[in-house]
Amino acid sequence: MSLPSPGELRRMAIQAATACAPRLAEAFRAAPDGLQLSTKRNTHDLVTVHDRATEDELVRLLGEAVPGSRFVGEEGGVRGTGSDTRAGDDAGPRRLEWIVDPIDGTANFAHGFAMFSLSIAAAVDGEVVAGVVLDPVNGLEFSADDAGAYLNGERFGTTAAAAGAAEDHGAPRAESALNLVTSYPSAEALAVDGTVALERFGRLVDSYATVRRTVSGALELAYTAIGWADVTLGVDTHPWDVGVGQLLVRRAGGHYLGLFYDTHGPERRPAYLAPCYVAVAPGRTAPTAVRVLEETVTDRRAAGYTR
Repeated sequence: MSLPSPGELRRMAIQAATACAPRLAEAFRAAPDGLQLSTKRNTHDLVTVHDRATEDELVRLLGEAVPGSRFVGEEGGVRGTGSDTRAGDDAGPRRLEWIVDPIDGTANFAHGFAMFSLSIAAAVDGEVVAGVVLDPVNGLEFSADDAGAYLNGERFGTTAAAAGAAEDHGAPRAESALNLVTSYPSAEALAVDGTVALERFGRLVDSYATVRRTVSGALELAYTAIGWADVTLGVDTHPWDVGVGQLLVRRAGGHYLGLFYDTHGPERRPAYLAPCYVAVAPGRTAPTAVRVLEETVTDRRAAGYTR
């Protein structure tokens, strides 16, 4: 079927996110009873009535914009055309897939911490080509398409070639001057990796000027793309966590390294499917974060992880 261009898909994603944002802004810091808060996998994995309702509304709006779309959402799973497979499954070519996280940072949303967003990525034949990360409380709209990365409609960043040229004319900033954001180690990571996870976190704290655990992957990557954060490290993420963020980083001229636990041709798979990553803002390098990630992936691979 004939599909909209990446620029048009970006516009559609922005329109859908903008339509849903006021409800989340109104619900933020409202009476706790209105959240209908519950848990999913464990006590650290929260969900509210607004997660489910927002995802349903995004699916409706985007489905009307492009009939026949396929959806992969954090709350509702796979819907639409070809819904017998999940994002990244080897099920042959597919056209348009919307990868949706209705509230990225639900724990922050539920606890009144203004670090959450709506995230919508548009993937064509398995490659993310456009999307938006919208922070409804702070009024920040990060978006990307084939032409670049944007904040509230204004393009930012450099091309990858320009970033490389800049590094050729001056040394990158020292790691000790950079700030890093990460959600590692989570409680789940501590259960898997044990105390070595704390040792790795300590190395990050020692190596970087500041290490923050903001627990909102989409905004962490958006902040890295624009340079408000210098480095993001992620472990055990999902496509809806990073789909738009990794595109923002690359379109802004930064670097995104995605690592898989298995070794069966990871280079042939899109980076947003990788469960582990380091993202670096334009003009920066982060060898310590890369080493920590590689060690984590190597140890888990040896333990039999295959994702």
